[in-house]
Amino acid sequence: MSSTSRSRWLTDELDALRDLVRGFFAKEIAPHSERFIEQHHVDRDLWTKAGDLGLLCMSVPEQYGGGGGTFAHEAVLLEEQARAGDSSWGVSLHNGIVAHYLLAYGTEEQKQAWLPKMASGEVVGAIAMTEPGTGSDLQNVQTKAIREGDEYVINGAKTFITNGGQADLIIVVVKTDVHEAASGISLVLVEANRPGYRVGRLLDKLGQRGQDTAELFFDDVRVPTSNLLGTAEGQGFIQLMQQLPQERLIIAVTSVAGMESMLATTIAYTKDRQAFGRPIFGFQNTKFKLAEAATDAKIARVFVDDCIERHLQGELDIPTVAMAKWWTTERATVLADECLQLHGGYGYMTEYPIARAWVDQRVQKIYAGTNEIMKEIIARSL
Repeated sequence: MSSTSRSRWLTDELDALRDLVRGFFAKEIAPHSERFIEQHHVDRDLWTKAGDLGLLCMSVPEQYGGGGGTFAHEAVLLEEQARAGDSSWGVSLHNGIVAHYLLAYGTEEQKQAWLPKMASGEVVGAIAMTEPGTGSDLQNVQTKAIREGDEYVINGAKTFITNGGQADLIIVVVKTDVHEAASGISLVLVEANRPGYRVGRLLDKLGQRGQDTAELFFDDVRVPTSNLLGTAEGQGFIQLMQQLPQERLIIAVTSVAGMESMLATTIAYTKDRQAFGRPIFGFQNTKFKLAEAATDAKIARVFVDDCIERHLQGELDIPTVAMAKWWTTERATVLADECLQLHGGYGYMTEYPIARAWVDQRVQKIYAGTNEIMKEIIARSL
């Protein structure tokens, strides 16, 4: 089941893009999904194939090699990824997050150096925020970038880093002033070929098992001070706060598309599966559960569509996107559980899409700021 009414932000151009994206997932990802899960990452050439089709950095201006589109183009890609049941390819981070940090805060030289390569797939991007001991507490990161002449010397460790194993360019959240909290934070670009930088384990996760999520280590990594993102040290926390709303909207978009996909899969299953001489859909409990799920999905779609429209107009505020992030991820998790239950024992078998959706969805309540942090943000605005 998809939304019964067409989202107002959609256009004929975006419909054509949807067809292209759907074909890409069917050809380049679906046949290889089991292998991606086994190796804990997508194939490296998937990025260049996507770049050849213009699917990378679609919301980056053409002057930097991007598609010249908007967040709406990224939303179509995200929706189709969710509907394809793919959680392996870290394209949402590459397109919607890393590229936009560069676009918003990078110097002209940094943008010209990196964005065209990100758009082609030659360079894969990552952002390293989380540390083993800090979690959501970004003000207290321990990774340090100490200035020595015209270089920063970086020491520290990061964990749970999406695209960490394949990344060629990492935006690293560091302390440039260890005596300050938020005002001591900066963002520094680190190229993966720098001496002292190394990738640790590809982490073995409960869900999203095909996604490249890694530990990163920085041991006296030297980068030029020109790798600072922004015009001065100490701007990192503000930069993070300005960009995290788009990251949270990305999660809301994938959650609502996932809800619609799980619902459609479960409706089809319950109409086909027989029990006690009739389809499972014929039982009142099944119909009532699906009615509740359809209502949740519809409310989520209307809410998220409104957020997308407001974001396209530059009017989406931080408390509202926090509401969208926590509520859609919460309802998607509940819906996944109800839909799995309606599959019975088969819902627990990994060859059924609902089983993977159930485990993949769970982390959405945790990353980009836990749902508890979202509620704290909302409460501050009350």
